[in-house]
Formats: sequence, structure tokens, C-alpha cells
Amino acid sequence: MKKKYSASTKDKKDWVNFTKEMSNIAPKESDLFKQDIKSTKIRKLDLHGSSLNEANKIVKKFILESFDDGCKKILIVTGKGLRSKSYDNPYVSDKLSVMKYSVPEFIKNDENLSSKISKISEAPIKDGGKGAISVFLKNNEKFTR
Repeated sequence: MKKKYSASTKDKKDWVNFTKEMSNIAPKESDLFKQDIKSTKIRKLDLHGSSLNEANKIVKKFILESFDDGCKKILIVTGKGLRSKSYDNPYVSDKLSVMKYSVPEFIKNDENLSSKISKISEAPIKDGGKGAISVFLKNNEKFTR
């Protein structure tokens, strides 16, 4: 059986002194208002169900808007391509995961987009892993002044 902790006299005195100075401690919520929420929030775009042409248009618009809003990181979910209907039909296509590979290439080959991007990488497991890409945007000059 565990013995209950009994605070020493010194601990009690320290706690009383600490609580008397609570006016110097800001509530947690006020820290949120001090942060630049636009730059710390990660925007997410899910391309499931889109054709390749639609996806490229949507991605371009999404990146430009995110950059204009001062975002630092965005997440683009392309999917892994494992559930593609063409998998069951060998005559349709043997290239699954088309979106997974073509979207990053589209971004890299578009001069306007690539000038706003510092890095593209596979997303962490918690954000989609191999079925998503993380895009890190450069600083937008209007937000760095």
C-alpha cells in the first residue's frame, strides 16, 4: 500500500508564497492570443476523388492562398493509390499512386509555386504518412515586416 505524501512545513510555506504572487502569471488563453495563429496553424487539402487536372488546379490555388495568408506549412493529402479501381482491372492501368507522385512534380515544375516553397516532403505518420505531403512555404514579405 502506498503511503500518502505529506508536505513539509517548508513546502507548505513555499506554496503559500507562490500563490500570493499568482497575479504575475497570465492565464493560458492569453498566450494563444499572442501567437500568430495564421502562421502556426497547418492548413490541410484532401484530394481524394479529384482527377489529376482538377487536383493540379486546386493545389495551385491552395498554395497561393496559403502563401498570401502567411502560412508556414500546409498538408496535401493525395492518398496512397492502393484502393484505385484500376487495381482490379489489369487492362486499365498498372500505375497506381498517380496523384501521389504527380502532384509534387507539378508543384516543382510550376515556377510561380516553386518560388514560394522552401521544401516538400512526405508527411509524418500522424498527418498521413505516405499518403500525404508536407509543403513548407517561404516567408511572405508582407508578414515579415
